[in-house]
Amino acid sequence: MRHRTARWARAEWEPLYEAVRGPLVRRRWRAVPMTLAAVCLTAVIQIVQNRPWGHRPVQDLGAVRAEDALWLALPRTPLSLFVPALDLPVWGALAQILLVFGIAEICLGRWRTLAVAYVATLAGTLYARVGIRLGVLPASDAQVVDTGPSAAVVGLAVYVSLRHHAYVTASAVVLAMIVEAVVKPNLAGKEHLAALAAVLALCAGERLLRRRRGLWRWRRGRQRGPVDAVSSSSVLPPSQSPTIRRGRSQRRSCR
Repeated sequence: MRHRTARWARAEWEPLYEAVRGPLVRRRWRAVPMTLAAVCLTAVIQIVQNRPWGHRPVQDLGAVRAEDALWLALPRTPLSLFVPALDLPVWGALAQILLVFGIAEICLGRWRTLAVAYVATLAGTLYARVGIRLGVLPASDAQVVDTGPSAAVVGLAVYVSLRHHAYVTASAVVLAMIVEAVVKPNLAGKEHLAALAAVLALCAGERLLRRRRGLWRWRRGRQRGPVDAVSSSSVLPPSQSPTIRRGRSQRRSCR
């Protein structure tokens, strides 16, 4: 049983472990500069928003509500990832960013990590607006302040797990978010599900695109195969060319 569990753990997490271990060993903290900057930014924002003079500027720059105009909410959405929720301990947000953003930055790169995080967060924000207009969500949710990295963290965790074939881990994250939405049916839980739906759609689109590219390259290779074979034989040296190699009798007859 123990050996079976060890084999499963290696099959599940070894690709992800190897992808993260190498850069961390070689570069250490220099491998995750964006993650460290995000952690510092979140900590600074937490300090500022808890000051009497800092709460209003943080809300004006990074607080998103469904009742706000869309043109006003969209510029605030990127910064809202790093504005900790006032009703939750800030160490939770810092730990999430350090762990999940750090792994994602190593595996995906800086800009892809930010792009996936923004897609997940934006999906949750747009779901709140659409859900309130359609009557799926109560009208009181329009005044809920939507900040924090949780939607981005959930989306990144699933995205990285799927790219490194950790399917059980990705399924566990999805199942945990479904349980959270059932046990605690608030706006945050439903936004997490919307973020997961957006990330899963993104993964499905990328996989379909890779398959189409692979099929196109395969077809192109089959079409170019005979031509490449002829061209490769024509550039062989005389001693190796099948059309130029001759026996002694053929060389003598040429004199």
